[in-house]
Amino acid sequence: MSRQKASTTPGSSRWARGEGWVAAQLVLFALIVASWFVGPDLSALGLIPATLGVVLGAWALRALGSSMTAMPVPKDDARLVQEGPYRHLRHPIYVAGTLFFGGLSLVFSVYGLVLTAVLALFWIAKARKEERHLGERFPEYADYRRRTPF
Repeated sequence: MSRQKASTTPGSSRWARGEGWVAAQLVLFALIVASWFVGPDLSALGLIPATLGVVLGAWALRALGSSMTAMPVPKDDARLVQEGPYRHLRHPIYVAGTLFFGGLSLVFSVYGLVLTAVLALFWIAKARKEERHLGERFPEYADYRRRTPF
């Protein structure tokens, strides 16, 4: 398995390498799921965005292939993926996750919607960090970013 470039830097903080981002993300996932067991149910219609999130996420994972990483730093052997959902969105996995968690929160609990909004804001911050790394790594990223929305 390929190591992240930033992890080879001695003394790098967990946030600089990306482990802190992944850990915080997992905590938010757990809080959202836990919230589904507390609070009023809202609507079964939330299954529609949740299902769209699963489909979009699977499509994005397939397009990424071996370039997939939960870290905000690309793998050493990563390529810049611009096909599949990446032709239309720079961060389809984050969009998919927001649809999935938001949709299921609509089904199970209003509290999950608030936590999903926090997760979406977190992903916006993480995406900014990823984009800095992608811009440094791939010269063509600036053009891709200009023509492709979030």
